[in-house]
Amino acid sequence: MEAVTLVGRTIGRYVVLEALGEGGMGTVYKARDTRLGRMTALKVMRPGRTGDPDRQRRFVREAQTASALNHPNILTIYEIDADAGIDYIAMEYLAAPTLAALIASGALPAERALRLVVQVADALVAAHAAGVVHRDLKPSNVMVLPGDRVKVVDFGLAKLTEPTASIDETLEPLTARGVVVGTVPYMSPEQAAGRPLDARSDLFSLGAILYEMLAGRRPFGGDGEVSTLASILRDTPAPIAGLGPEVARILDRCLRKNSAERVQSAAELKAAIEACIAPRADRERPSVAVLPFTNMSGEKDDDYLCEGLAEEIINALTRIPELRVVARTSAFAVGRMGLDIREAGARLGVGTILEGSVRRAGRRVRVNAQLVATSDGTRLWGERYDRELTDVLVLEDEIAAAISARLRVELARDEHERPRALVRAVDVEAHRAFLEGRYYFARGTPEALGQAHACYERAIARDPDYALAYDSLAELYWYLGFFGGQPPREAFSRSTWHALRALELDDTLGETHALLGMLRKELDYNWPEVDRELRRAFDLNPESPLVRLRHAICALLPHGRVEEAVAEIERVLESDSLSIFVRWWLAVMAYLAHQPERAVEEGRHMIALDPNHFLGHWALGVGHQGAGAGTEAVAALERSHQLSGGMPFTRGFLSLVYGQTGRCDDARALIDQGTQAASTGYVAPFTVALGYVGLGDWNAAFEWLDRAIEVRDPLIMPIKTYQFLDPVRGDARYLGLLRKMNLQQDA
Repeated sequence: MEAVTLVGRTIGRYVVLEALGEGGMGTVYKARDTRLGRMTALKVMRPGRTGDPDRQRRFVREAQTASALNHPNILTIYEIDADAGIDYIAMEYLAAPTLAALIASGALPAERALRLVVQVADALVAAHAAGVVHRDLKPSNVMVLPGDRVKVVDFGLAKLTEPTASIDETLEPLTARGVVVGTVPYMSPEQAAGRPLDARSDLFSLGAILYEMLAGRRPFGGDGEVSTLASILRDTPAPIAGLGPEVARILDRCLRKNSAERVQSAAELKAAIEACIAPRADRERPSVAVLPFTNMSGEKDDDYLCEGLAEEIINALTRIPELRVVARTSAFAVGRMGLDIREAGARLGVGTILEGSVRRAGRRVRVNAQLVATSDGTRLWGERYDRELTDVLVLEDEIAAAISARLRVELARDEHERPRALVRAVDVEAHRAFLEGRYYFARGTPEALGQAHACYERAIARDPDYALAYDSLAELYWYLGFFGGQPPREAFSRSTWHALRALELDDTLGETHALLGMLRKELDYNWPEVDRELRRAFDLNPESPLVRLRHAICALLPHGRVEEAVAEIERVLESDSLSIFVRWWLAVMAYLAHQPERAVEEGRHMIALDPNHFLGHWALGVGHQGAGAGTEAVAALERSHQLSGGMPFTRGFLSLVYGQTGRCDDARALIDQGTQAASTGYVAPFTVALGYVGLGDWNAAFEWLDRAIEVRDPLIMPIKTYQFLDPVRGDARYLGLLRKMNLQQDA
């Protein structure tokens, strides 16, 4: 028996401990990674199969396909290798039952079934976006971890629908037309008939799984494989007694014989299931996303007007307490995908979408806007506006009021209502410059930030009482100070001046009060003032995602209240689920809360959104570092440092992990880079301190930590929750740092 010959043997760097089960192409073992000291699952190709080219290619294809998918609900592949003629895949070890084991004794409660399936749908969103169709989705390929977290496994039959750079594109197809592959009871009709298939086949399989979870029986039955295949092609599943109409509709759409009539994407299916499991109050709460308006002027420079108008309408709508408004980042990201209304609504989880167009001619602008139901594309409201550019602010309020009336909600009318002080005549060129500045700021590159700065200054020069332009300049300077574009004291001081000027002109700007709270934290460590500004911000705009984000960063995080900060940012993600920046903050909070697995999950979410953004790989790296997986941490942080262009921020964390994993020379080389750069310009001292922490040189580390406080380096702010500072919590020098930051009272 294979288990007898391999248990106790060492394959590569893995000691085989026990056999876990048989798969289609080999045996899965539990093994110990001798280098990292962790449990690993090894899938080993069966003896006698190694010489089978088709089997071997399929075995390799499984590893390559799965390793290209980086998602918290997909099993992680570590490596594929061979040793002494034995081909193996090393992957994440999960001591958890499969979904098949859970449903063997009967149906699951409906809510639990839906919560499990929505995670499988999320995994398929990532797989399908990478051009991968699973083709063998079944209960035994879904593992259920503690807390009902799901992992989809076994991409051995996966098919590529598009070229994917990270997978060997030279592999030939492993199945021919007319050949049936997969597991019969969960096959789609096109799969059962041996016809070409696409991502919608997986959705049929997932529908069959959900049906079995809810009914305690499979949707299609027969005495054998042939009769089951016939049932899949011919029969309609029997209704499930007591099933709600919403879930019944989901099952019906998943199990349609014709793929064109089926639910069309995993994202759409995920959104539909989430709507069923959301609290009823949330389901009945009106929701809207405002997509960037289409530029009909034919002038590229007018793109800023289209995005700026949509952004200001979003800001106006957030003043409606009963209305859930998707934040700008996520709405604009989906708007640029060119999706139809139904698909866009599914991606954003909203019942309505506002879309429109802008045509400018000289000093006049024509705006066409319409509100559309995402369920069926019905036009709920539409209007055309012809205005002078000086009336654009009035126009924003008119559109927001029209949507409010159509969705049967009203603007707040109590003493805390924010007056629309900016509904006034604005210099045409000032408003144009302001919108252009917002357009560039959203792009975030150093060049774009410079253009945004020039635009805001031009707006203020034209209109010295333009409060929002001062607010935007304050935000820009805070951004430069936080990410090291300017020395923090200088940048935060400039930011404070502009924020105070904005509030002098309009004290009802809730986001500006929240920003001022951030600045009281950065410059003064004045915690009572931080709390006062945040209370004022919440009074003015309690639904603002930006207010909540700033509350988590400046009022909760510095005091070690990271679990509350996590909850606050999760609230922000409800309206801004596609924002890499917000997800990064959630990863930061999870890391600081000593939840490394959550940080890793968020890193994978971010990488799925943008594989080339350095923050996702950073989150993956610090999550692995917190979990003690040094090799994975180094690899992820090296990738992050490369993608960032060598930022001090990524260099610091990479030097920390180099030191912790014994690569002391590499750590010292990065420290030297930091100290040399600091001799000629500003470098965040905390990033140099990290390298010394990794080497265990606490004298040098404390010297640089003290410098961080002196220059107001914002990276030192979570000092109470950095896990790598745990060894020195009782050190007098550490306690001295807390006193300098006025944090000793809650130390």
